[in-house]
Amino acid sequence: MSQTLSASTLLTVPLAPLAGSLLAGILGTAFGGNRVGRAASHGATILGVLVAFVLSAMTLQSVLGGAHFNQTIYEWMTVGGLKMEVGFLVDSLTATMMCVVTFVSLMVHIYTIGYMAEDDGYNRFFSYISLFTFSMLMLVMSNNFLQLFFGWEAVGLVSYLLIGFWYNRPTAIFANMKAFLVNRVGDFGFILGIGLIAAFAGTLNYGEVFAKSGELAAMGFPGTDWMLITVICIGLFIGAMGKSAQFPLHVWLPDSMEGPTPISALIHAATMVTAGIFMVARMSPLFELSDTALNFILIIGAITALFMGFLGIIQNDIKRVVAYSTLSQLGYMTVALGASAYSAAVFHLMTHAFFKALLFLAAGSVIIGMHHNQDIRWMGGVRKYMPITWITFLLGSLALIGTPFFSGFYSKDAIIEAVHASNLPASGFAYFAVLAGVFVTAFYSFRLYFLVFHGKERYDQNPDAHHDDDHGHGHDEKPHESPWVVWLPLVLLAIPSVVIGAMTLMPMLFGDFFKGVIHVDAARHPAMAVLAEKIHGWMAMGAHGFVTAPFWLAAAGVAAAFYMYMVNPALPATIQRMFRPVYTVLDNKYYMDWINENIIARGVRLLGTGLWQGGDRALIDGAVVNGSWKLVGLVSGVVRRLQSGYLYHYALIMILGIFVLMTYFVWLNK
Repeated sequence: MSQTLSASTLLTVPLAPLAGSLLAGILGTAFGGNRVGRAASHGATILGVLVAFVLSAMTLQSVLGGAHFNQTIYEWMTVGGLKMEVGFLVDSLTATMMCVVTFVSLMVHIYTIGYMAEDDGYNRFFSYISLFTFSMLMLVMSNNFLQLFFGWEAVGLVSYLLIGFWYNRPTAIFANMKAFLVNRVGDFGFILGIGLIAAFAGTLNYGEVFAKSGELAAMGFPGTDWMLITVICIGLFIGAMGKSAQFPLHVWLPDSMEGPTPISALIHAATMVTAGIFMVARMSPLFELSDTALNFILIIGAITALFMGFLGIIQNDIKRVVAYSTLSQLGYMTVALGASAYSAAVFHLMTHAFFKALLFLAAGSVIIGMHHNQDIRWMGGVRKYMPITWITFLLGSLALIGTPFFSGFYSKDAIIEAVHASNLPASGFAYFAVLAGVFVTAFYSFRLYFLVFHGKERYDQNPDAHHDDDHGHGHDEKPHESPWVVWLPLVLLAIPSVVIGAMTLMPMLFGDFFKGVIHVDAARHPAMAVLAEKIHGWMAMGAHGFVTAPFWLAAAGVAAAFYMYMVNPALPATIQRMFRPVYTVLDNKYYMDWINENIIARGVRLLGTGLWQGGDRALIDGAVVNGSWKLVGLVSGVVRRLQSGYLYHYALIMILGIFVLMTYFVWLNK
């Protein structure tokens, strides 16, 4: 196998989707005169992503054969000793991300042909999702912090465009602004971390920074008792909290469901939200040097994994249930990062990308079949009308809850075991959170599944149906299976959702797949070393899975959902009445939005008003600007009176001056 990778081939991977995006976005819209039609737009963008996927798969094959690439492609500028470059680092971690991103993106592109068929912004949407793919590829392929930050901000920008795609809807505009602003908070911490690296390491290149990690670990943060490496890592992780929607910067992700369903799968399964997880895994040589940062990551991830899952239980919008599931699973990945199980986090990132994209796209298929109704309370019995959507959704749900031998089982159980083996102070709480989260995940997943696909049909009882339907469908029609361009991606995503975990378990977690890429100090953080002693292959792990606590917790969650929504459907309403205060807290999403809008936003506005009135108007305008000319005017007014033009005035002043000088010298000589 070739030991070298071609720079031109690697350049083609991100540039092919970019070319498709530009063609559809310029020539396919009013901006460029609508010169190409729908077929040309979706054809060009799908071809671009297909080329990127094929080349990514070939790159992964070469990397498995020992190939490696780390070179500068273009030097933008040099400021002092600091080089700002575009460069690629392609190793096993990068190649895995490239394949996941391009495959899921390809499925989303094909699916979009059917889902957006009636939308006037068809070409614009294809342009956006291809641009998103380009941005994410530039992020994961970067070999320096400058390019990483470019990709980081680019996915944020395109997510803003996609979430607010239906810009005539006030809710969509509110959601995309919310996503943009919350991500700016995280990105502020991210750029501070990068700035500290540039200041103290003198370089933005990953390899050069990692080579100096020992020096950085020995430094203190100027003016404090803090370790510099801890401040850098926490700054970088705050960036990950924004992108990967960790508590308390998670508030943007559920609202982003206002965008069309295909972008829910693209943003929230394989691309934007996984950027933070990828970044921390890539920075493992730095994070391994700070137990404080790892503890912080563990706590944030544990809170997100458990408490965001609780919110999924009470949601009635089919897409929002899946969105809160994404939040919870991102919490699991973050917990793995905190336990130094970076490879387990990336493993779960990969398996989750397939089954979560499947669940989002299957939810979209249900929405099409239900004539654009998204409320699961008005569904039921859909299984017999949409058999392909039903079976693929079931497979995705089984993978999500960690059913033995499904892909999600291997990655989720590896994380739970790794956290249990961790010796960090926060690992006790994190272990409880990820274990309890298994029951919660199973409960809300199968609550969704049973309400949508089983039970009596309720789709004709929806009181809001005549308000919601702007697609010309009659709601007295039966649900129907989606066209092949919609169900084919579901089938293609269902396959890896079942088998990819067993296929890649041993090489990704315990083989040499991430050797030299992910760095773990096994003496201080032994989680993965302990795991290696326990796990002896996918078959043994799957068989053993049936006698472990996570399996029985998941089974209990499924059984509870079945009883409450199939056997005794009056029970949930009774529980809701009994625990009204708890339900109110969950319904208000822990009041995080209220706190953000009424305390933080108002506080910032108050501070801004104070700075404007007190600082800008009173101090700068009033004292400095206006005060200076008033002082000059006062002095000049006094001096002007002395310049009368009369000779006797000047003679008098001269005599008085001489008198003052004589008095002074006489007093001085006493």
